[in-house]
Amino acid sequence: MKTIRQLRVERRLRQFEIADLLGLDERTYRRYENGESVLRGDQLQKLARYYGISSDEIDLKTEKGKNK
Repeated sequence: MKTIRQLRVERRLRQFEIADLLGLDERTYRRYENGESVLRGDQLQKLARYYGISSDEIDLKTEKGKNK
């Protein structure tokens, strides 16, 4: 399992690019990566489709181990 940050960095994408994909403000997306907020189910599904993986393969915890 990989975090949303790991998935983004591996593909050399910037936070604003993923935020645009999800229809979010970059600040909001940054909160997801930092564990300050949790992705909604529809956003998680959209990310999984974009990355070509199952939503079960996305670790919603951050590298810091936070998950609020």
